Amino acid sequence: MNHAPLALPRLTALIKQAVPRLLEGVVAPLAVFYAALALLGLNGALIAAVAWVYSGLLWRLVRRRPVPGTMVLAAIAITARAVLGLWSGSAVVYFIQPELGTICISMVFLASVRMRRPLVQKLTLDYIHLPSSVLKHERVRRFFARITLLWAFVLLANSTVSIWLLLHESIGTYLLIRTTAVAVISSLAFVGSAWAFRRVLQRLHTETRVTPALTR
Repeated sequence: MNHAPLALPRLTALIKQAVPRLLEGVVAPLAVFYAALALLGLNGALIAAVAWVYSGLLWRLVRRRPVPGTMVLAAIAITARAVLGLWSGSAVVYFIQPELGTICISMVFLASVRMRRPLVQKLTLDYIHLPSSVLKHERVRRFFARITLLWAFVLLANSTVSIWLLLHESIGTYLLIRTTAVAVISSLAFVGSAWAFRRVLQRLHTETRVTPALTR
C-alpha cells in the first residue's frame, strides 16, 4: 500500500514569507513610535503609533489583501494603550500596559497547550503557509506544543524584566536596556525555535523518502 508523500516547504521559503510581515507588524511600529517620541514627545508618539497601525489596516483593506489576526490584535491593543496614555499623560502608564497584557498572553499560551490548540501554530499561519498534511503530522503537533510552552516562558521573562526596569529606572534607561534585553532573549528563543523546526522538517523529509520504499 503506497502513501502519498507529505508536501513539505523549505525553511528558507518560510523565512522569506515571514520576514516582511514581521517587519510590517512588529519592527516598523516600534521604529515609528521611538522616532516620534524623540521628535514630538509622548503625545505625538502615541498618535503616530496609532496612525501607523490603522494606515496599515486601511491599505490592506483597500488592496483587498488579507489582514493577519496579529495586526488586528495590535490595532486593538495600541488603541487602548494610546487612550490611557493620553488620558493619564504618563509614559509609565503607557509602557506598563503591554507588559501586563503580555503576562496575560503568556497565560493564554499555556492554556492553549492544555487545550491541545497551541497558539504558536495559529500565529505561525498568519506569517507562513503550511500544508494541512504537515500540520496534522504528530511530530509537528508535538513541536508546536513544545514551542508554545517555550514562548509562554519567554514572554513572561520579557515582561518581568521590563516591569522591573520601568519601575526602577528612568524612561530613557528603560527603553535602552529593555529593548536590548528583550531582543537578546527573543532572538535566542527565535533561533532555537527555527533550529528545532528545521530538524522537524528534516525528519519529515526523511520519513517521506523512507515510507514509500518500505511499502512497495
